[in-house]
Amino acid sequence: MKILTLVASDQPLQPDLLQQVRALVDCIRVEWLAPQKAVEMHLAGEKELDRAALAALLAPCRIDHFLQDGDAPRRKKLLISDMDATLVAEETLDELSASIGLKDKIAAITARSMAGELDFHEALRTRIDMLRGLPESAIGEHLQHLPWVVGARELVATMVADGAATVLVSGGFTCFTGAVAEKLGMQYHHGNTLIIKDGVLTGEVHEPILGREAKLEFLHQYQQQYGLQRGDILAIGDGANDLEMLRAAGLGVGFHPKEFLRRQVENSILYGDLTALLYAQGYRTEEIISS
Repeated sequence: MKILTLVASDQPLQPDLLQQVRALVDCIRVEWLAPQKAVEMHLAGEKELDRAALAALLAPCRIDHFLQDGDAPRRKKLLISDMDATLVAEETLDELSASIGLKDKIAAITARSMAGELDFHEALRTRIDMLRGLPESAIGEHLQHLPWVVGARELVATMVADGAATVLVSGGFTCFTGAVAEKLGMQYHHGNTLIIKDGVLTGEVHEPILGREAKLEFLHQYQQQYGLQRGDILAIGDGANDLEMLRAAGLGVGFHPKEFLRRQVENSILYGDLTALLYAQGYRTEEIISS
């Protein structure tokens, strides 16, 4: 059996559209999780779902969909998440560089790296070198104005209240991951560490650099630590360096993913916010902890 979850973003999920979806699938049961917002359809599995046709049907109404194995645990016991453009609505390094007029140059390198066009490690070293001499105080000032992705607080709070472990793992920097994890109430955080001397950035980063391989390693580390199965894990990210982590999770989701990642993963949030991940786990609106 498969479970297909539909989650509307800025337009209501209409009954006539649901009927069109039912024509594409072998549906045996429908359960509404939120009126006109989220619904899950239990599929018999005898009719193969045409994901491309379904996506084309849902796109004009900006509705996200998730297809999962019905035998896997619905509510995940481990959330492992990227930070930039996933929980925080920016690329922190790009925005930090704005204070010295380098945002456009550094953002261009970031975009190519996240699209899988550049080696992540070398791209990171290049960008950090460009920040040589930046005052450490600029980091503290930027931390005061971090913009949260809609639904980030609800996602973490609801899963924590339900007993899940939460891990932030980022190719960004510990000066940000620590603050983000604390503010969201996440238990663990991992990132790269900037080298700072005499109150300024040296343009260097401590080795080894945490990249796509390390993200996968942390997933396996916490999976073993908590004695979990693959189906117990929810992973989310937006860029190329998140791919292996998402593939290793029972539910790996691209969040407004770069095109490279979107082509590689089965489930993505293309239109909505992070509360879609709660509906994908079968939570109902009244169970979601509001920020």
